[in-house]
Amino acid sequence: MLDVTIVLLEDGFSSTAVMPLEIFHSAGRLWNVLHENPSEPAFRARTVTLDGGPVRGAHGLGATPHGALADVARTDVVIVSTSSLDLDLASVADSPLLPWLRRQHEQGALVVGVCMGVAYLAEAGLLDGRAGATHWALADKFAGRYPDVCWRREQFITEDNRVLCSGGVFASVDVSLYLVEKLCGHEIAAQCARSLLLSMPRIPQSGYAGQTLSQAHGDERVRRIEAFLQANYRRDDLSTPCLAERAGLGERTFVRHFKAATGQLPAAYLQALRIQAAKVMLERDAKPIQAISTEVGYDDVAFFRSLFKRMTRMTPTEYRARFTPLKAPTPTRLQAPERRFDRPRSSPCATL
Repeated sequence: MLDVTIVLLEDGFSSTAVMPLEIFHSAGRLWNVLHENPSEPAFRARTVTLDGGPVRGAHGLGATPHGALADVARTDVVIVSTSSLDLDLASVADSPLLPWLRRQHEQGALVVGVCMGVAYLAEAGLLDGRAGATHWALADKFAGRYPDVCWRREQFITEDNRVLCSGGVFASVDVSLYLVEKLCGHEIAAQCARSLLLSMPRIPQSGYAGQTLSQAHGDERVRRIEAFLQANYRRDDLSTPCLAERAGLGERTFVRHFKAATGQLPAAYLQALRIQAAKVMLERDAKPIQAISTEVGYDDVAFFRSLFKRMTRMTPTEYRARFTPLKAPTPTRLQAPERRFDRPRSSPCATL
């Protein structure tokens, strides 16, 4: 079982702590309970504040945490919920949260910032040279204060070397389900989403870049090619020689660098990227398989079906049937029988 620690901030948006708490608590548990199967909880989720005392949210809702930062020596996942939008960024630099975040990351934790909570990750230096995201309205402000961060304004979720950012308040749901999928597999994440009547994580069309397809690495040339592939995976001119030329390397040298950095050959990486995009489309769209095949870069639908089955052990149709989130039933509107209430005009109720 994995430990998740959610940091509550004074004057913060309470939903960015409550929704992750509910999602991690439900993963492996709620679906089984609803189907009368043994509960198999995947996470232990707890909340903390800087000093262990209660905090008051942006709209007056009070919250009492399970403990203080000092009570958590080690955790697997940290989620920094968001403060209010008028947070003074200069005050973040003095927060006792910063050394604690650095220590948790050094010990191997996944560290997540939600909306304004991303400021604490950036101020701690965890985002230097890495991809980050925040609410669109804050992007310019953050870019000015933290120029060493590779801000991805169009993305709901970024992940770079165990540091994750989500773009807004409701994106706390997206990043929580994303982590459930990453750590426990797609089936448990999909079951969790269905149980809570949530959609699976929103991934932007510009490359489904929230998906992690390679190991963490520091090869900047390869990272540029990865970003290019994520934004252009539909194109048909993505052969290894073309990518090597874009990277400014000989073909054999490029392949060696790419394999060492990502753990995959360029062609296999592109296939994984396209299949991941197809999975997301199958979960959300009712488009024909042929259309999805073409949209992810494969005009030969037979090849696409074969590749999809080899990589997922299911056909696209089987995958769609298994993982498309269930829709809540449309409530039936019952019309009450007409009733008449005749009161004398002098009734005291008639004047209320």
